[in-house]
Formats: sequence, structure tokens, C-alpha cells
Amino acid sequence: MKVDTRALAARGLAEIALRGASLREVMQRDAPKLADPRDRALLMALLSEGARWWLRFDAAVDGLLEKSLRHKDPAVHALLVLGLVQLEILELQDYAAVAATVEAVRALKRPQLAGLANAVLRRWQRERSSLLARLDAKAQTRHAHPQWLADALQRDWPAQAEAVMAADNGEPPLMLRVNRQRSERDALIGQLRAAGYEAAAHPWLTDALVLPHSGDVTRMPGFEDGHFAVQDGAAQVAADLADLRDGLRVLDACAAPGGKACHLLERADIDLTALEFDAPRAERIRQNLMRLRLDAKLVIGDAGAPKAWWKGQPFDRILIDAPCSATGVLRRRPDVRLHRRESDIAAMHAQQRRILSALWPLLAPGGRLVYITCSVLRAENEAIVGELLATRADAEVVPFSLPAGQPAATGWQILPGDGDLDGMYYAVLQKRH
Repeated sequence: MKVDTRALAARGLAEIALRGASLREVMQRDAPKLADPRDRALLMALLSEGARWWLRFDAAVDGLLEKSLRHKDPAVHALLVLGLVQLEILELQDYAAVAATVEAVRALKRPQLAGLANAVLRRWQRERSSLLARLDAKAQTRHAHPQWLADALQRDWPAQAEAVMAADNGEPPLMLRVNRQRSERDALIGQLRAAGYEAAAHPWLTDALVLPHSGDVTRMPGFEDGHFAVQDGAAQVAADLADLRDGLRVLDACAAPGGKACHLLERADIDLTALEFDAPRAERIRQNLMRLRLDAKLVIGDAGAPKAWWKGQPFDRILIDAPCSATGVLRRRPDVRLHRRESDIAAMHAQQRRILSALWPLLAPGGRLVYITCSVLRAENEAIVGELLATRADAEVVPFSLPAGQPAATGWQILPGDGDLDGMYYAVLQKRH
């Protein structure tokens, strides 16, 4: 019996939005249930856009019902949200979107609610203008961002807050990183174009390729042979800031899933230690190293407690991709906006401070430390680096600028959408001799 894609998406979205499940895990679990790649692509679109726009259309569905279905029938409630997403975001034909959604209610074994679903979506179509105006009147439903985050963006980036939230709601391009050890960028672009992909070189990132839309990268030429990896351009900046040369001892702390570690290894012949606290996430580093034919020392350990794993030999370079709120990557991880809480930020701040202060002593004199987050919140970025600078006389800032983004109080902030990149913060520190 054929699986109904929309019903499958509704169950998954209910888990993501109402029970805190990860979009990535739901997709990995449910995609194999669909044999047709077009159905798998629709599932991904429904889950991604459903999570991205949940805070807008969840409220809209409540306004269209006399009694909420959120707790009694969460999958049907999520399906109604997806019905509005199909009409407003995916812009499917009205008849097809409504009819398919009603059919999915039956696939959820709720035939008694099919008429209600049809009535709700038809009412939305009739009253669309006034209902959209009502949603647009409040920041949370206008931008589908939690109120605390909208407020934080307005506080930290008042001139850019609206643009950031708009960028969070757009489709990001697919960005690849050529593996210099296995291929050349122009050759890879040629192979991809020959296979029908619209690949182009990034204008200023020397290893980056850009494709306008996401796709199944495992089917692309060169993937199995390790010729490239998926990595947003903002994350590719790390290898430039590390200022590598052959023979250096390098620590990549909080290294999973291994994108930056692999990029460093592709750039120079270095002795790299990839440190990760979580063993299952460390396995992803190992898998990426194997596919790209790269070699590193993989260590399971706490970056904030180096006595348990450090052997006493200083590192010439340290990369800290610190655990953070992930508020800079909402366009790629739309479920984060549903799961992150304002109360998380203080705990993140404490963790970031602990890791940075613990690893600074491991840096050799004259060495360079690159501090990174995929956050746009100043409390996780220049505030953390500023604290270290205030307490360590041997730390000095290495100034730099990038073609995208803007200077922060210390370091550099790329906001979501700057240069069509993800949001990411960088600071470079050097230890005085």
C-alpha cells in the first residue's frame, strides 16, 4: 500500500513542533518509507517549510477552528498547518493542495475530520486577505520567529533585524566545498554541469561552489569518491582565518560533524586532533574523514576539561566551534526556532566561557585561536571573547575583515543573508610570546 506523503509529513511535523523532535532525525527515519524520489523531495519540503512557518500558520489554524485539535489530534492539526503551507509558501494549485490534504486526513485514519479539514482550507481561501493581515500585525506570526528571538535581534541588530528574519525564511542555496586533495574546483564544476547541475564558483571563497537549490548530494558525481563536501560558505571562512602551513599541530574542539576539521586537512599537511564530547556525533566525524580520504586523531572528551585528554604538548592553532544557540542557521535548520528557549542563552554563555578559558592555556606562544559560533546573539560572541581579553594579558586580537558581514565589538559577524551566507561569528586571537 502506497504511503501518503502528506500524512507522513503531518505525523513528523507534529513530533517536531509539539514534541521537540529533530527535523533531521524525522527525515532520516521517514524518507526511506517513500520509494519515489519526488515524494521524498515533497516530504523534505513539507517538513522544512512546516517547521519554518509553524509559528505563523499554527496560530492561523487556531483562529479557523472553534476547538483546537493540537492536543486531541496533533497530526491532523499539523496537517492543517501543512495545508496552509502548501497554499501560501509552496504555492501549489489550490484545488490540488486542498484535495490532497483532505485525502491525507483519511490516510491518518480520521475520516470523520475530512469535512472539517476541507471547510477550514476553503474558509482560509475565502478570508485570506483579512486573515493574513491579522497574522502580519504581530511580530511572532509575521516572521514566524519566537517573540524572545525577535526581541533579541531588535536589541542586538536594530538596523538589520527585519532583514535577518526575512533571510531566515528564504531558501538557502546549496553550497559545496571542493576537496583540494582529491579534485580541483573548475573540474568539479564541469562534472556537475555535465550531469545537469547549475554549479558555479563562489565569488570570493576559493573552495566553494554554489548551486541554486538543494538536492540529493549523494547522487552527484564525485560524492562517493570524496571530491567534495556540503558546507555553507560562512563555515568555509574558518580555514582562511586559521592561517595554516604544513607541520602545524592543530586542535579542532567541538569538531562534529567534522566539516571544518576536514577543510583544514584539505588545506595543509597538519597534525590535527578532532575533539568531540558526544560519541555518536564523533562517529559522523569519522565517516566524513573516511569518505574524503583524510586522516586525523579523533578524541572523545570535554573541551572544557582538557586534563582528561590533553598530553601536555601545546597546539599551534586551536579552532573552537563553540556550542551555541544556532540562531544564525535558522534558514538551514528551521526547527531550531521551535526548540530554542530564551533561558538557553545563559547556559550557552557559561559553556562557551568555560571552553574558551580552558583551551587558551593549550595554545603555544605565538599560536592562533579562532573562536566561532553560528549565533547572531552578542552575548554568545563578542561578550565571550571580550571576557577572555579582559582577563588574559597574553591574548591579543588579530584584526581582519571579510567581503560579507560587519565588524563586531571584537571580531566579525556575518548575519543570515549577508552575501547569501548563513549567520556566523568569528574572532581571531593570538598568544603573545
